[in-house]
Amino acid sequence: MNETKSVYATYGGNSYLFGGNAPYVEEMYENYLANPGSVPDSWREYFDALQHVPAVDGSNARDVPHLPVINAFAERAKQGGTQVVVASGADSELGRKRTAVQQLIAAYRNVGARWADLDPLKRTERADIPELDPAFYGFTGADMETVFNTSNTFFGKETMSLRDLLNALRETYCGTIGAEYMYITDQGQKRWWQQRLESARTNPHLDAEQKKHVLERLTAAEGLERFLHTKYVGQKRFSLEGGESFIVAMDELIQKAGTAGVQEIVIGMAHRGRLNVLVNTLGKMPSMLFAEFDHTAPEDLPAGDVKYHQGFSSDVSTAGGPVHLSLAFNPSHLEIVNPVVEGSVRARLDRRGDHEGDTVLPVLVHGDAAFAGQGVVMETLALAQTRGYYTGGTVHIVINNQIGFTTSDPRDTRSTLYCTDVVKMIEAPVLHVNGDDPEAVVLCMQLALQYRQEFNQDVVVDIVCYRKLGHNEQDTPMLTQPLMYTKIGKHPGTRRLYGEKLVAQGVLGDTGPDDMVAAYRAAMDAGKHTFDPVLTNFKSKYAVDWQPFLNQKWTDAGETSIPLAEWKRLAERITTVPEGFTVHTLVKKVLEDRAAMGRGEINVDWGMGEHMAFASLVASGYPIRLSGEDVGRGTFVHRHAVLHDQKREKWDVGTYVPLQHVTDGQAPFEVFDSILSEEAVLGFEYGYASNDPNTLVIWEAQFGDFVNGAQVLIDQFIASGEVKWGRVNGLTLMLPHGYEGQGPEHSSARLERFMQLAADTNMQVVQPTTASQIFHVLRRQMIRPLRKPLVIMTPKSLLRNKDATSPVAEFTKGGFQTVIADKADLKADKVKRVIACSGKVYYDLAKKREEKGVDDVAILRVEQLYPFPHKAFAAEIKKYPNATEIVWCQDEPQNQGAWFFVQHYIHENMLAGQKLGYAGRAASASPAVGYAHLHQEQQKALIDAAFGRLKGFVLQK
Repeated sequence: MNETKSVYATYGGNSYLFGGNAPYVEEMYENYLANPGSVPDSWREYFDALQHVPAVDGSNARDVPHLPVINAFAERAKQGGTQVVVASGADSELGRKRTAVQQLIAAYRNVGARWADLDPLKRTERADIPELDPAFYGFTGADMETVFNTSNTFFGKETMSLRDLLNALRETYCGTIGAEYMYITDQGQKRWWQQRLESARTNPHLDAEQKKHVLERLTAAEGLERFLHTKYVGQKRFSLEGGESFIVAMDELIQKAGTAGVQEIVIGMAHRGRLNVLVNTLGKMPSMLFAEFDHTAPEDLPAGDVKYHQGFSSDVSTAGGPVHLSLAFNPSHLEIVNPVVEGSVRARLDRRGDHEGDTVLPVLVHGDAAFAGQGVVMETLALAQTRGYYTGGTVHIVINNQIGFTTSDPRDTRSTLYCTDVVKMIEAPVLHVNGDDPEAVVLCMQLALQYRQEFNQDVVVDIVCYRKLGHNEQDTPMLTQPLMYTKIGKHPGTRRLYGEKLVAQGVLGDTGPDDMVAAYRAAMDAGKHTFDPVLTNFKSKYAVDWQPFLNQKWTDAGETSIPLAEWKRLAERITTVPEGFTVHTLVKKVLEDRAAMGRGEINVDWGMGEHMAFASLVASGYPIRLSGEDVGRGTFVHRHAVLHDQKREKWDVGTYVPLQHVTDGQAPFEVFDSILSEEAVLGFEYGYASNDPNTLVIWEAQFGDFVNGAQVLIDQFIASGEVKWGRVNGLTLMLPHGYEGQGPEHSSARLERFMQLAADTNMQVVQPTTASQIFHVLRRQMIRPLRKPLVIMTPKSLLRNKDATSPVAEFTKGGFQTVIADKADLKADKVKRVIACSGKVYYDLAKKREEKGVDDVAILRVEQLYPFPHKAFAAEIKKYPNATEIVWCQDEPQNQGAWFFVQHYIHENMLAGQKLGYAGRAASASPAVGYAHLHQEQQKALIDAAFGRLKGFVLQK
């Protein structure tokens, strides 16, 4: 012991400078190389000086060999005047122990969480982890009072006995908080966590008033559930009982976020505890909730939704100023709301011009089984640090009730140690915390927010708790979890435990906790709050006014054509590249052709029509956000919105986006090549559009069938969000669709699914066939004050089909045509059959009619399939009074495409005596055949059938 103290004295208490300590010197040098600021000043000075000593090989490499460094210190020790002792045999053993101390500290930082006291039910024994036992490193009881220098290895005192250090490590990493962060690559972030956790020993240091407030929040959380359980017996509410500390967590997060400069918080969560959050966090009046239970709430939506899916928003007061809270509407698909929240946050950040993410905070609340089990979690995490989807870091909270869904055994809910392990893919730190220690929960929320605001990274707080009741209030969990629920039945509850703790500490009198319970019950009986931070008259300048977009007429399309002079000006701007910028020869040809189109020298193709729609919109003040896989170039190499310099590849200088340089003061044009995800990216864009009606938000599928991977978003949000929740949304989907012999996976965008979901005028489904049509429909989506999802079945082969091009006159006059009349030179009274179709098949039909010289068949193109254009379609049918047959022709199999959904619309507009028939592929379980020759045979057969004799007509009027 005396020898140890003398060594400290010889070198300022920093370390041992003697030759036997090679491992310690080497590790210190490794730390210096990784981060010079991580070692004490005296060490850094020595290592800095060594950097100027030439390396053995004469290079200037920073990573010099370690042995010369160690020898250099040993040599210094032999020199007089340094007061450093050269190691003896005993010193060598002391050096080994010093290294072992560092290994012990590292072990607790890495796996200490596995010894943490996290389970309120205490169902599992402590894991056997030898690395956390000092004996594993050769320490004995005789070493416990040995003092070691910890100034550079453990935050706290500069020197500690092994006993004190071990206690500090266990208090920090094995108490009611288990921290995981050592997998983080960034040294600064790791040191941040070490300093925050170890200097405080995971002690929140709350004063008496703060402790009373924590108990009040626990009382509110438990009190609401108990009230509902007795007043509305057996009704589903997905109780939070057993996880009441979550309300404490939300309160702390919101209040500290406001102090940190956050002005908006967007929350996404499933149904567990949602009613509690609505009342006790967002400030929904209890009387409003009770009215929903009593079925006396106003029913002002066509469909509506259950109360535990409803969203809500409010403004609350914090020490830092007002904070706007938004709880996103969410179906029962649990984690599917995650990307929707992130997109909503990005829209709010863009509106504020906040590129760091400091003012708007996304908060995602997860269940343990869903967090580990649902793929959209991973997809959303993968968006976190990408350019187009960055939101400044998300605070994730897991309500970990240690049971999956209804009857799952925990062994069957995941294949990972923790339900949060998926976040390690983005190196997000995790704080596991025992829900029965609400003060520890408070500390975790403080640390999580501080980390997020400091580093703009995701962070997770895993509140380990339990679920007192079944999956819902009609479930009996004892059927499948008898032992677990025996323990739960004996658990007194977090509120009671914490109340007793405060009484024992003298913070409250003996009746204090019960007085809180009585006060909350009285407030519930009156339908009022006991604690209400809601601001009723606050209005943020960043709030969006949706009133102009409500109750608008479908028929008002607005003026979508543009003047010829503006057409030419815009065309010149988007076909000009900066001087010295070298485009690929193929792209150069595209730009030259587009310039000629702009001058009216040749007809306009699809890519130019789309570009001119974008250019005219941003020039008029409408921002555009386009995302998806390969959207910058375009999957079919038709777009070229982003040009790449062939001599430079850096993104900051090697790319040029002409649509960002249309005119001075234009609106933003953003185009983002997304990660290889459909579900999360589409959810993100839906969330973005739901919070910005003034931006044209477009998601494009690489192939139309890829939308399969996002079907939940389409079913639960895009198609039904307005009738369930009243959420108006103008998101546009571009889905390449067309039968060109590319097989079952790259032919169909599943048009039939959208048609089946189309009702209550909930969306627009169009299939444009010309360049001018895509121009007008994109402009219409923004110019008319109607915000409905727009689903565009975009073409593939038509992108370069000259027959699908349009003259400039069709852009400077007219608008989107829901039905395109037959342009052939036909005598109307001679027409016997009218073929109605949609999409690419029109060109095959027109070619066949020309080849056969048919003059008694008219062909109509239905460009808008929903809402069906009854007036326009009926007007075209009336042009042919002698036509006795109407035939619907489509590329898709009979059970797919639009046939089953348009036949009744067509029948409604037919003339008396007319019959309706079908020409197309037979019903099929697969969208298309995979053999080219069979595709050609089928295509020829359906075109021939459209002009020939049909087997039968399905409807007659």
